[in-house]
Amino acid sequence: MTVIEVHQLQKRYGDTVAVDGVSFAVEAGEIFGILGPNGAGKTTTVECLAGLRTPDGGSVRVLGRDPRDRALRSLVGVQLQESRLPEKMTVREALELWSAFYPDPADWRELVADLGLSGKVGERFGRLSGGQQQRLSIALALLGNPRVAILDELTTGLDPRARRDTWELIEAVRDRGVTLVLVTHFMAEAERLCDRLAFLDAGAVVAVDTPVGLVARVGAARRIRFRPSVPVDDRLLTELAEVDEVRRHGAQLEVVGRGDVLQAVTATLAAHRIIAHDLRVEQGGLDDAFVSLTGRREVR
Repeated sequence: MTVIEVHQLQKRYGDTVAVDGVSFAVEAGEIFGILGPNGAGKTTTVECLAGLRTPDGGSVRVLGRDPRDRALRSLVGVQLQESRLPEKMTVREALELWSAFYPDPADWRELVADLGLSGKVGERFGRLSGGQQQRLSIALALLGNPRVAILDELTTGLDPRARRDTWELIEAVRDRGVTLVLVTHFMAEAERLCDRLAFLDAGAVVAVDTPVGLVARVGAARRIRFRPSVPVDDRLLTELAEVDEVRRHGAQLEVVGRGDVLQAVTATLAAHRIIAHDLRVEQGGLDDAFVSLTGRREVR
C-alpha cells in the first residue's frame, strides 16, 4: 500500500527554484530517507508533505489526501528541523497540551523515558539544551500515535549514546506499523534505519533505491591501508588489474580497488615477502554513493 505519493513537486521562492520536479512514493510501514547536500530542497519537500507549504506545481498525497486536509492532523506527526516553544513552558506542560489535541494519545511518560527526558519534565523549554529540545520535539511528533511521522534532521545535536537510543525508539515505532519519512545527513543513521532512500540534488531526485542498491549502483571501491615491512614500489600494486590507485600517507600505503582487490594485494605482498602491518580494510559505503551521485546539478 502506497502511503505517500509525490509527483513532479515544484516550489519556488522568488527567482530561486527550491524543488524542481521531485517524484517518489513511500510504502506503508517503511522508513523512507531523504538525503542531499545543503540547499538540495529536503526541508522544503517535507514541509510540503506536512502541509506547511503550498506547492507551486505537481501533486502530493498523504494517506490519499491533500497534506493540508485537516483530517490528517491526527494521523501525521511532524518533527521539524527547527521549532520553538514558549521559553517558560515546561516539558510536562507541552506534553499535556499536545496530548489534549489527540483522541487517543500515546503515554507521554513512556515517550520521555525512551528519549531520556524523564528527569526534565519539570524543566522550562528555554533551559533545555539543544539536544534535549530536539528530543522533546520528537516526543511531540509521536504523541498522537500517528500513522505517518515526518522527521527532519532527527538526531541533530544529540550525543552518540542519545542518537543510538533514538534510533532504537524509531525502529520500535516502525515495528508498530508507523510509516516514517526521515531527513538526515548522517550516513550511518540512513544505513541503520532506512529501507529506501531518495538522494536530492539542487531540488531534484537523482536516485531512489535501498542503501545497498545505491552503493552497488556506483560500484563503491574498497580501501586497504597498511604499513609495509619494507619499502614498496607503487608499480608492484598499480599493475594489478584490481587496483585503481595507490596513495601514500607517510609510512602507510592506501590501496584503492575493486573486486578481489584484498586477495590480489595480500597475495602479491606475500609473494615478495612483504608483511602488511596494521592492515585495515574499508568497504565503500553510502557516503561514497552520496558523493558520486550528488553535487552535479546546477541550482536554477
